Amino acid sequence: MAMETRATRKSLYRYDPSIAVAIVAAVLYGIAFILTFIRWIRYKSWVWVVMVVASAMEAVGYIGRCVSIQDLTDRPVYILQFSLVILAPVLMAACCYIVFSRILFLIVPREERTFRLCWVPPRWITPLFVGFDVIALFLQLVGAVIISSVNIDDADAESKLNRGKHIAQAGVVIQLSAFGLFSVAAVRFNFTSKRFSKNIHERYESFGEKDYVIDGVLKNKHWPALLRVVNLTTILILIRSIYRLVEFTEGVTGYVNTHEWTLYVFDALVIYPCVALFIYWHPGRYLPYLGFRLPKHAR
Repeated sequence: MAMETRATRKSLYRYDPSIAVAIVAAVLYGIAFILTFIRWIRYKSWVWVVMVVASAMEAVGYIGRCVSIQDLTDRPVYILQFSLVILAPVLMAACCYIVFSRILFLIVPREERTFRLCWVPPRWITPLFVGFDVIALFLQLVGAVIISSVNIDDADAESKLNRGKHIAQAGVVIQLSAFGLFSVAAVRFNFTSKRFSKNIHERYESFGEKDYVIDGVLKNKHWPALLRVVNLTTILILIRSIYRLVEFTEGVTGYVNTHEWTLYVFDALVIYPCVALFIYWHPGRYLPYLGFRLPKHAR
């Protein structure tokens, strides 16, 4: 009887999902998580635990997708993989805020850290934008759970889908607005930061051609490379956020929700560099203070 009931239940996917592509995504994100975790321990960059968690969410999300494809009617696994893949980039956005603010503290003298420099005082960048991130994450989580838990055969299915869609949309719009402002400020800083290049050489002792000595620890001089990675990551997360906004706006019968390739092209493929690039250009190579709080003398 149970087997018959399962057989008559409808697939939770609106297309025929590919197990092969899901396995590839799970393996790639699994490798990225392992390397991110190793680098996190190597550099003792404790605040970078946010990226460790985000990469783990992506890996578990695509592993969950592999499991979900084996039983297209298993709702709990479907909700788990759907929610994790949606929420992980929100944490990656928080990583960009953290790294950008720490770069500012590293290279900009205290007296130059003004509103005019980056439109937000450096000490407020992380709490302000992460605050928006938390709101966006909560709304997207609630919306994703409502959408993925709806049974199409229910009488109030359309009402629930619309409610979940609007809540998730609100979360994405908040994320896009805050992250869009941050992206412009971060890209703009590529140009305004050039005047501090000479100053940083005067503030920190050089050790050969590649390193500074900061509080007795060697750090790579080429911090602009890390800033460029932050800039690229913000652009990729923006692309992915626009994709999700289109997805929620179209609804479950729209093109995005009925064609699997859009998920892998505009989410999995776009977000993967956001993890992979930071494995090589790890903040711990360039930034001296990556605890949860900056020491007083560095503020």
